[in-house]
Amino acid sequence: MLPCKSLTWVLVFLLISPMFFSVSVSQNDSYWSAKKRHMREKVRKMFYHAYENYLAYAFPHDELKPLSKSFTDSLSELGNLRLEHLPQDYNGSALTLIESLSSLVILGNNTEFERAVLWLSENLTFDVDARINLFECNIRVLGGLVSAHMLATDSANRLVQGSYRNQLLTLAEDLGRRFLPAFDTPTGLPYAWINLKYGVTENETTETSTSGCGSLILEMGALSRLTGTTLDVITGQWIEYSSGIGAGVDSFYEYLFKAHILFGKEDLWKMFHSAYLAVQNYFRYGPWYHEADMRTGKATYWQLTSLQAFWPGLQVLVGDIAAANSSHREFVYVWKKFGVLPERYLLDHQILHPTEKYYPLRPELAESTFYLYHATKDPWYLQVGESIVNSLNSYTKVEGGFASIRDVTTMQLEDHQHSFFLAETCKYLYLLFDDSFLVDRNYIFTTEGHPLPVLSSWHERLPEAYIPTNWTFFKSEKQRRRASAMTLQVCPASFNSRHDKQRVESACHIPDTRTDHKCFTDEECGVDSTSCRRRSCSMAGFCGLWSI
Repeated sequence: MLPCKSLTWVLVFLLISPMFFSVSVSQNDSYWSAKKRHMREKVRKMFYHAYENYLAYAFPHDELKPLSKSFTDSLSELGNLRLEHLPQDYNGSALTLIESLSSLVILGNNTEFERAVLWLSENLTFDVDARINLFECNIRVLGGLVSAHMLATDSANRLVQGSYRNQLLTLAEDLGRRFLPAFDTPTGLPYAWINLKYGVTENETTETSTSGCGSLILEMGALSRLTGTTLDVITGQWIEYSSGIGAGVDSFYEYLFKAHILFGKEDLWKMFHSAYLAVQNYFRYGPWYHEADMRTGKATYWQLTSLQAFWPGLQVLVGDIAAANSSHREFVYVWKKFGVLPERYLLDHQILHPTEKYYPLRPELAESTFYLYHATKDPWYLQVGESIVNSLNSYTKVEGGFASIRDVTTMQLEDHQHSFFLAETCKYLYLLFDDSFLVDRNYIFTTEGHPLPVLSSWHERLPEAYIPTNWTFFKSEKQRRRASAMTLQVCPASFNSRHDKQRVESACHIPDTRTDHKCFTDEECGVDSTSCRRRSCSMAGFCGLWSI
């Protein structure tokens, strides 16, 4: 795609030299097609380097330790910062294999998928004396099993030939029923921790996070539709009043909206819409999002955390492309500053957090880059994806897999390859460069990157007034179908939407800091919506494009 200038310039150029324009577009499309194929194969190699080393040195344990070429039975450690109450006889649940199932399908490796499904069917058990974090086990294990079951039983996929008899669903139902004692509380809000064999243990902590109790509905809801398992959660009391869009609350927003799409529930849309407006009103400061006191709305912590990088992707689903682009670019800026995205960055001081300097191979920036590219088709996002791939290969790839980074200032490595590297990081990077898995299909990805198909049979009737802004309607004589913003190819310049005739803001547009366009430094100027060029501050003190 050629960089878009003004709409008038493009029209004049088309009239004067249509043959040259056609050749240029063709050459440019060919370049990006070749680039995408090349990058797709680089990501494929990344996935299999991580996967094969896991099988060689860690399977059937939970996760790989790539530096020592050994393993960790980490399911009982996830979310357990103090490593308390660790089980003595727990030998792992093949966590990374479960997390890899849907990625194998997306990469087209049906043979390995079938082999993995059959092994899990014959060997996996949850009848173990292990205290686990409900949220982590839900998004990783239950989500992985439910998603893989739905992929295995989709007649269009033909993934398991004649040997699959819903074994993954049986495992998922067993795990889901082991979760249920956690919901036996006065409020209905679940305990954060549960023992898979014995339920909630005596003197278990009653503290939980918004994400921990509010990010179960996709996996448990899908299991409910498949088996009839049900749950009901009502309001409890807050013990922490500082909130934002990062750790402890991030996937709560995500699941409100995604569950609305998956199940068509009106109340989920209402809750999300109210929460989204509150975030924009109280947490947003230009392209950044700080934290604020829920009682007063006053800012509490001015910090960027790596988990916040999921937010632009969620904004794409909502249809708020301009805001998504603006915040995404700030995350990219921090990534390029350090080579990877540090866990915590202090916005008010523009420095790293003194103790949280690590990067554990997180996927959120790759996830948002994937969503923004497929919403806009702007090649700039492919360049971002390429930068992420190159950084991962340069800084984290070792002989035994991919290692986390302990300190982004020194790039000192840590002996841990998290399962989400295969479930999400590699998956979203692969889909950025090859989205053939999504053609003619409609999926919602869980917060752990596991695809769940959007089925009309799971939907309640949704009133027209609450149809989210990312749905665009097309009318024909025979049918009325819905297409999401993910399918719209938005040129990176301001233009009139061919569907609704409304003015659509450029995906590359970043507004000037001041509405009157006055400035003292270049940093106060944004990116021009018609040329996608960075504006600069003139000697007269106004933002504009001052050179050709």
